[in-house]
Amino acid sequence: MTTNIQSVHFDADKKLIEFAHEKMNKLKTFHDGLINGEVIMRLDKSSNSENKVAEIKILAKGQELFSKNNRLLSEESIDLALRSLKITNQKKHKDKQAGAKVNIDDL
Repeated sequence: MTTNIQSVHFDADKKLIEFAHEKMNKLKTFHDGLINGEVIMRLDKSSNSENKVAEIKILAKGQELFSKNNRLLSEESIDLALRSLKITNQKKHKDKQAGAKVNIDDL
């Protein structure tokens, strides 16, 4: 899987970029057929201290996955956004195995 990482409104240090790549590479164990991944990290202009936003978009065979999360630390927002993608994917897989249709509103 090819992974693109961008930081908006700040310069991400090497450690943060490596963290994002490492976490994205772990997704391969949870999903077959991943094609492309994109991580966009940005600082939100809000008065809230949890202004580190991570948006993750994944293109896989037959589907596109997206998650967005904001927290106090960039690493935490990346981790939680990826966890959300894993849970969503597992739920879809479980429902597919059971023969049920997935209602997007249930996610």
